[in-house]
Amino acid sequence: MIHFTRFFARFGAAAAEGSGAAPFGAYERMLALRYMRSRRNRWLPSAIAGLSVTGITVGVMSLIVVMSVMNGMRDEMISKLIGVNGHIFIQPIDTPLTDYREVTAQLRKIPGITFAFPMVENAAGISSPQQQTGALVRGVTEADLKRLPGIVGNVRQGTLDHFDDKVGVVIGEKLAETLGVQVGDKVSILTAKGAQTPFGVTPRLKAYPVKAIYQSGLYDFDQLIVFMPLAEAQAFFNRPDEANIIEGFVAHPDKVDAVRERIVQAITRPIMLTDWRQRYKSFFDVLKVESDSIFLILAIIVAVASLLIVQGLILLVKDKGRDIAILRTMGATRGSILRVFILTGLSIGATGAILGTALGVPLALQLENIRTFVNRTFNLNLFPADIYHLSQLPSSLDLHEVGGIAVLTLCLSFLATLYPSWRAARLDPVEALRHE
Repeated sequence: MIHFTRFFARFGAAAAEGSGAAPFGAYERMLALRYMRSRRNRWLPSAIAGLSVTGITVGVMSLIVVMSVMNGMRDEMISKLIGVNGHIFIQPIDTPLTDYREVTAQLRKIPGITFAFPMVENAAGISSPQQQTGALVRGVTEADLKRLPGIVGNVRQGTLDHFDDKVGVVIGEKLAETLGVQVGDKVSILTAKGAQTPFGVTPRLKAYPVKAIYQSGLYDFDQLIVFMPLAEAQAFFNRPDEANIIEGFVAHPDKVDAVRERIVQAITRPIMLTDWRQRYKSFFDVLKVESDSIFLILAIIVAVASLLIVQGLILLVKDKGRDIAILRTMGATRGSILRVFILTGLSIGATGAILGTALGVPLALQLENIRTFVNRTFNLNLFPADIYHLSQLPSSLDLHEVGGIAVLTLCLSFLATLYPSWRAARLDPVEALRHE
């Protein structure tokens, strides 16, 4: 009793100065800090404060980690998709693309285009003595294949040298596993658009040796795409001296609109022009919806944790009713009491935000190493490539997003303090002391 009397005498004097005591001054901050601490140990938080901080910490940490994974997945998908595929796609209208050399030369001269190449692209069947499956065959020259960002540096077996001279194919690592083949083995490619006979078009089947095996990092591409020399693809698919698509790469894929305008002005023949955003729009729309939905769900977790602040402050107001009444009789204003409990709630929210950020940031940065360690230690297969279409768990930390999560947490914490703080400020000191 003597201890509390001295405490309130000390800080009640500051409150009694009225306008001389600055809002959120020293005594208000000390009271807020005192109300967060345990009664038995001044270095430990109270049970309610501890639960609130824990809930907010887990929510903030989860938000940072999951949003980093979603950002990393989007960045990884874009880099892989536009590493094997181009950024812009030109297809012929009305007439076949027999002038692909001239169109490609015009495209390469356009400012902003870093690389362009013609291609024959056709769906086909591919088989080995062990297995058969579908494939997307792309006919390209050796020089162009060696410049593809998703292929150069990613050849795991064999070589791309003499790709044009020695007729063979380059396949993805997953497709090689499916077919059970290695470099040097032969695979058979089947197309329905074969030779023209008096009885109609007959299917064409031809065996090719595997010259190289690549790993782009994107499961679908490694399972699907087969590269064939351009001249051989033209002959195999009955497209003599013709391409059916020209792909181009730009310096800045996110700013492809400016390049599109230059292409429309530079290419005179009728073409259909699309870019990577249009080709994969549905895919990235789904990814964005998933990202927004996960953010909303995890933000609700933070909001629920903020409700613990409401509950904790209401219990604190009931427990400290006598203390509030003594402060009021010593001159503390309602505004001062209001600010004390707002500071208490904000301190809990800020502590949870800081701890959640301190735990979430390093966890997001080391997520792939953690996944590898858990898989190796417990013989698990977390984040399987055949389901998520990526060979590793991506994580891209956005500091602006981390800051936004912290601000969101503080805003929710502030809103959670308003009602309990208002109740504390409205407490009648006479009624509070009457029941003591």
